[in-house]
Amino acid sequence: MITLFTQRTGLVATAGVLGGVLAVTALGGTSHAATGGNGAGDRPGSQAQAAQTGAPEASDARIQITPGQGAYGVGTTGPVGVTVSDGKLTKVTMTAVATGTEIPGTLSADGTSWKPNGPLERATKYQIAAEAQDAEGRSATGNATISTVSPANDFIGHVSPGNGSTVGVGMPVTVTFDKAITDKAAVQSEIQVSSSSGQQVAGHWLNAHRLDFRPEKYWKPGSTVTVTLSRDGVRKTVTFKIGRSQVSTVDARTKKMTVVRDGKTIKTIPISSGSTEHPTYNGQMVISEKFRQIHMNGASVGLTDKDGKPAYDIEAVPHAMRLTDSGTFIHGNYWGTDSVFGKVNTSHGCVGLKDVRGGGDGRLPAAWFFDNSMIGDVVIVKNSSDKTALAPDNGLSDWNMPWSEWVGGSPTH
Repeated sequence: MITLFTQRTGLVATAGVLGGVLAVTALGGTSHAATGGNGAGDRPGSQAQAAQTGAPEASDARIQITPGQGAYGVGTTGPVGVTVSDGKLTKVTMTAVATGTEIPGTLSADGTSWKPNGPLERATKYQIAAEAQDAEGRSATGNATISTVSPANDFIGHVSPGNGSTVGVGMPVTVTFDKAITDKAAVQSEIQVSSSSGQQVAGHWLNAHRLDFRPEKYWKPGSTVTVTLSRDGVRKTVTFKIGRSQVSTVDARTKKMTVVRDGKTIKTIPISSGSTEHPTYNGQMVISEKFRQIHMNGASVGLTDKDGKPAYDIEAVPHAMRLTDSGTFIHGNYWGTDSVFGKVNTSHGCVGLKDVRGGGDGRLPAAWFFDNSMIGDVVIVKNSSDKTALAPDNGLSDWNMPWSEWVGGSPTH
């Protein structure tokens, strides 16, 4: 039986709680063999080459987030916390994903551990971001998303995007469940999605755990989307707004990205996409996460040298935005020379834009694109040599499924 969970944006039904969005631990590119949500990205292909191309030397600091990425059913009193070895924590933030509320916490006197000050909310998804430095001042970062336990004998269906948010025109409504749903028609019948634009909106089960809703074409800019969850006379409503339209098209052949806002081209940016050995996915992708700096490591997708060391280990890749769960990112690249951008495809699947170490120069393409993009904006890649179809459930890639198939596959159609 489905009832409504009235805190945050959760729909409650029967046992556990859903895990969160995958954290970033790899240099985000397209690794078709990867299944954990971390991809491989811009080379260097070895740590020696990393040094030659300007990538920073890896930090000795090692961050550990407890209970770990993707954990669900976490107790409201923990254990939840962050520790570091061979270094000191410099910053830790813990936020409730649905509301953006920051959770107060305390850093230990010696700087090696952090924990929240009090109990957490039940049935809530949290994102933890940690930064540290080793004795040489080299930075390390860590990220994890966890979800706390639901009431006894319940499970949660989390709704995204959050209530009151403003998102880009490509953002689908996503309801995810922690266990497989067998009576999909019954569950879907209790969720209605409508738009002030009058667009027809249809739901589609991408798998037994995930139900998405979208119109045939991108949402109309400026419209308001309403999600209504109903059961036994109880109703919960989530609303979010659609911002301006921004669709950016990456042409892997010309190695340029054209940014179109509200139907007008506002910028053309030279890029470097996936190499012949690691081509970028073709297709329509949607920005799902933004990170000013993230740690990317080739070992997380099996990219190692003959000694088992990561093919690359870059602690602070600037201006990174996730495009797929399998690890495709569009991000800043400060280790590539000027001769790369607009001329050579060198990455392991990511789209790289010119940047500086630390990402502090707002005049450069990566900073400009990051500052002018929002969650839900569309990034289209075309003319890549990749022949693998981009699955609609790989990130927010719903738009790659034809409308007839989307509507025809709904159990309530």
